[in-house]
Amino acid sequence: MIFLNESGIKEAISMKEMIDAIDLSYEMYHANDFLMPTRMQITHNENTLLIMPTVMEEVIGTKLVTVFPNNVNIPRLHGVVVLTSNATGEIKAILDGTCLTGFRTGAVGGSAVRHFANDTSETLTIIGTGVQGFYQAIAACTERPIKKIKLYNRTTAKMPAFISRLKQEINSTIEITAHSSAADAIKGSDIIMTATNSNEPVLPNDPHLLKNKLIIGIGSFQPKMREFPEALYDITDRIFIDTKDAIEESGDIHTPLKNNWIKEQSVQTMASFLASNEKIKKENGKSIVFKSTGMGLFDAVTANIIYDELYY
Repeated sequence: MIFLNESGIKEAISMKEMIDAIDLSYEMYHANDFLMPTRMQITHNENTLLIMPTVMEEVIGTKLVTVFPNNVNIPRLHGVVVLTSNATGEIKAILDGTCLTGFRTGAVGGSAVRHFANDTSETLTIIGTGVQGFYQAIAACTERPIKKIKLYNRTTAKMPAFISRLKQEINSTIEITAHSSAADAIKGSDIIMTATNSNEPVLPNDPHLLKNKLIIGIGSFQPKMREFPEALYDITDRIFIDTKDAIEESGDIHTPLKNNWIKEQSVQTMASFLASNEKIKKENGKSIVFKSTGMGLFDAVTANIIYDELYY
């Protein structure tokens, strides 16, 4: 049995390759070539334990992850991914789930950028400067010629460290600026990526600030959580999701459906969109919206690719 830490994971796979792996996961999702029960969520006070098993032809991937939103000076998310042989039941590897989750979730956002963002997109906004925001920024810069990154976080204490770390991972010519409000941070942006655990919308309820953009939400994973404001649903005709479970799991989908801000036929999985080979139509005044809650299939596929790259 092998343990793969952050350095081992990053040695095995680049962000571009991780995004390729996410697109492969969508192909498998569309083909229904796996077994994946709805993830188990156990909530105690404000903290959550997630258990996410996935069975594929050759391997079984099981992720155990905790989300403690009030952590100070340590990450809010901790976890492991266990990769098991589906032939013998032998544990092949245990991977650092904190790193893998951040990396592959960044790639989920990166896949949305790959397929939906204008080729000339140059300005990126990140709302939420934690681990998830870090990897979202790297992924977006991997897929588009980003020249400016605008950051907003509710608290500012960790902003300098975030900027310093991000500069080590992206092109040194990219300008990075911190902003005092989300409204200021999204002005002039082509791509907005939200990466928070907020129970209230983190984007301004102003359609004029939200129109003509690609808006990607990866933070909310429970019905009580929301990052998107009501105004956003007035300027989009379609919302793309990574898994059907997002309809019930995320407040950014569940709440607008319940309130009739959108209709369920407006919501489409990324897997079905990619399988259709459809070209996205970009209408003036409208925005494209992608919402991710994540799924165990992403972890199983990426963990298996990383293991094979290092040991085969």
